[in-house]
Amino acid sequence: MARCKRKQLTAVLLLMLCATLFPTPSLADDAGLLLSVEATRKIKKGLNAGFEAEFRSRNDFRTADRVSLGASISYKLLPWLKASAGYNLLISNNQEKLTYQDDGVSYNNWRPSYWGLRHRFNVSLTASYKIKRVELSLRERWQYTYRPSKIIDNFDFDEGEWEDHEVKGKGKNMLRSRLQAEWSIPRSKFDPFASVELHMARELEKTRFIIGTAYTIKKTHEFKLYYRYQLTRGDSDEPNIHMLGLGYTYKF
Repeated sequence: MARCKRKQLTAVLLLMLCATLFPTPSLADDAGLLLSVEATRKIKKGLNAGFEAEFRSRNDFRTADRVSLGASISYKLLPWLKASAGYNLLISNNQEKLTYQDDGVSYNNWRPSYWGLRHRFNVSLTASYKIKRVELSLRERWQYTYRPSKIIDNFDFDEGEWEDHEVKGKGKNMLRSRLQAEWSIPRSKFDPFASVELHMARELEKTRFIIGTAYTIKKTHEFKLYYRYQLTRGDSDEPNIHMLGLGYTYKF
């Protein structure tokens, strides 16, 4: 009886923690879908390589937001410490932008939405610690993203004509810190997880909250279903967004 009460108390404390960490959503928030496919290959003991493809949508699931392709490699330095490095090619659908005259009513310029490339490099260190059936991990990731310059169409309302506009190349450094907990349920193929991730540049720009579960078949096929809420801070034009995530990983 005492053991049952301890389990109930632990569940209540976990629910209270989730309620504290997860912010209250707003009706103005966006919503989208995140689909991913990944393949990982064990090269030798402790050394693995991976390849992934990802699709994202926005605008309440109606608009394609981004497609990406990536490759990574990881190595277990210690039983509790893993290092990794990776590269991603991001093909992003940049949102349209409309500016106004000083009167705040008359249009000035309109930049339609356009597709553009970005190159992203990252290195990570992940430390993990297991407490009975709960594995806690802390991942520190540095990433550098470079956007090449691109000539796009821009409509000038004063002149009443289209003009060429250069989106200048730009690089950006980001530190991403993620704290995650994974639960191993006895005699179950489901492994629930929850995480909080902070995106820091000159200031805190984004916070991501994730809760979901993984389902493994014969240690080779892994499926993930999760919910992610992204809270945007600072001067970013991105809205807060709810994401439904579906992922598949093949291990060979």
